[in-house]
Amino acid sequence: MGAGSWGTTLAKVFADAGNSVRLWARREELARAITETRENPDYLAGIRLPEAITAGSDDAAALEGADIVVLGVPSQTLRENLSRWRDAIPSDATVVTISKGVESDTYLLMSQVVEEAGDVPRERIAVLTGPNLAREIAEEQPAATVIACADETRAKFVQAAVATGYLRPYTNTDVTGCEIGGACKNVIALACGIAAGRGLGQNTLATVITRGIAEITRLGVALGADARTFSGLAGLGDLVATCTSDLSRNRSFGARLGEGGTLAEATKATHGQVAEGVISSRSIFELAGTRGVEMPITQAVFAVCHRGMDVRDMITALMGRSKKAE
Repeated sequence: MGAGSWGTTLAKVFADAGNSVRLWARREELARAITETRENPDYLAGIRLPEAITAGSDDAAALEGADIVVLGVPSQTLRENLSRWRDAIPSDATVVTISKGVESDTYLLMSQVVEEAGDVPRERIAVLTGPNLAREIAEEQPAATVIACADETRAKFVQAAVATGYLRPYTNTDVTGCEIGGACKNVIALACGIAAGRGLGQNTLATVITRGIAEITRLGVALGADARTFSGLAGLGDLVATCTSDLSRNRSFGARLGEGGTLAEATKATHGQVAEGVISSRSIFELAGTRGVEMPITQAVFAVCHRGMDVRDMITALMGRSKKAE
């Protein structure tokens, strides 16, 4: 449900794994283009899609009889979409969310939004996350991912359905930890992009990534996650990929800010799309505040994106924090 770059890539992965896949696109013209050309010209140009994928813009038809429903819409639109889809989602389908973020105002994770807005029991909700840059996986470069679900049997069911020769899925029952890692890494990637845009080097990048995983872990543990999750694919793995790759919209967006660009200019440079980390920085910073968790990098990114702080002042503030043990 969602024909963006990641949704389309996963449709290809599921089809390559031997499944019959229906890909729902919001725009009929895009669905028609995918059907006629076997390619998604808007989000995944140059990648041929398997014949096992059928595309359409009728959401009810896409959902009918599905064993696995993959939700591939932006995190802040998930609730609105679920209000339309909830009655059409099959009663025993495993619902997989691939959006990474924390809902504004409610501070809910995406699995919690699915449970509340979609009226889906927690044990039927899975999260797919990890170091998964869409273009590389679509090109069938070897990678791994994590399927997190409270019901390990369902996690294994999705694992079997998505496993291919180029994507190796692992299971995990720590849904909260996997989601926190996926949501927070976008904010840290913005900070890494800002540093790169300022011309700073690998020492700075390594510092931001390492201290970033520390503050992500603090928040995750405060929310009941297993600290070990953050040293795995859903934590450090996803963070490294997003913080270091030019394919990462969050890193690219941050680089434009670091070069002196405004939010509007950075948005234009990333094809009119605001990076998820910009939106999430506010909700994650505020969520951390409700739990008394210190997240200095997240706070700094929030200040740049929502309080008008100059990126030079951001770096000065981070380096001038009080000294303490690691």
